[in-house]
Amino acid sequence: MIVDTVIAKVAALAVLEVPGVYALGGGLERIVGAVREAFGDADHGQGISVEVGETQVAVDVSVVAEYPVALQKVADDVRTAVYKTVQELVGMKVTEVNVTITDVRTEADDQVAAEDKTSRVQ
Repeated sequence: MIVDTVIAKVAALAVLEVPGVYALGGGLERIVGAVREAFGDADHGQGISVEVGETQVAVDVSVVAEYPVALQKVADDVRTAVYKTVQELVGMKVTEVNVTITDVRTEADDQVAAEDKTSRVQ
């Protein structure tokens, strides 16, 4: 038997290799993930939910996409990557992969993040 968290981690690693994917998870998941990572406890399955049967698995994926990318293409590529990788590495039939794009990362987001890091006082 393969533990659910292992399958989620395999799926997450496959998703992160897809061009146009900025990060896994939605806003709250990413905040919780950042806190856990700060304490040295990274959640490599963040943004991935799996339902595992005896020989089959269903996967739900939440991602943040880069701007500008074709969002439907990113979703299709994520779905393909998860199907292929989980079936090859885990050896279970993937019955479905549901992809939700929760946000789009822009250059403006990076500028705001950089401004937030600068001190307001000297």
